[in-house]
Amino acid sequence: MTEEKGEVALFVTCLIDNLRPDIGFSVVSLIEDAGFKVIVPELQSCCGQPNFNGGDKLNAQKTARKVIDAFIDYEYVVIASGSCGGMIKHHYIDLLVDDTLYRQKAERLTAKVYELSHFLCEVADYKPVFIDKMEVTYHDACAGLRELDIKNQPRALLAQSGVNIIEMDEPEVCCGFGGAFCVKYPEISNQMVEKKVMDANKTDAAALVTGDLGCLMNMEGKLHRLGIDLQVFHYAELLTRERLTRERLT
Repeated sequence: MTEEKGEVALFVTCLIDNLRPDIGFSVVSLIEDAGFKVIVPELQSCCGQPNFNGGDKLNAQKTARKVIDAFIDYEYVVIASGSCGGMIKHHYIDLLVDDTLYRQKAERLTAKVYELSHFLCEVADYKPVFIDKMEVTYHDACAGLRELDIKNQPRALLAQSGVNIIEMDEPEVCCGFGGAFCVKYPEISNQMVEKKVMDANKTDAAALVTGDLGCLMNMEGKLHRLGIDLQVFHYAELLTRERLTRERLT
């Protein structure tokens, strides 16, 4: 293992923790391969985005303070989700604008928050060593793209590992998940995700890849309901897929 360059506090996210923990292990593996020690603060919680989007400002503020206290002392905070990352990095300061102490803490924290691919490319200067010649298409998750400018970073990591990316006609168009949006407007959401997966499927790629688990589950579910055999991955899974498989077998 490379000599450690410092500590990274991992914000796991609710969806990864509860539904796809293997993605979390892939994220840890990547950060460690980049030369950093991974810490998972035990007191972390949801980022507060469901409360925030639902208009529950009071509980969103309480959750934000808890997250700030759990992560404020670390040099780097890495999140494998543009949605949660965007919430912390771009909404905490406004959310806590009337709380001078925690607004100042939020300002300190947001300067240290990175989406995973941003951290690997622009902080850790990580170069993937595993080569996989599979062809994939990539969906740009809305929050990561529009709040954190995440677009080229995951593509660069995948390309460096040997993956060939075949672009959809509209890779930046929303998949229709949108957190509570898919619950409030299911018919519209269903039309959006069907359009998205059909766009992905016509590329003839072997897999559909994204960087946000909400989008991943939404698209994977629709593909299953349509009977379309197209694999869906978080990019962290692809970058570690064979290495983690070998480790489990040894």
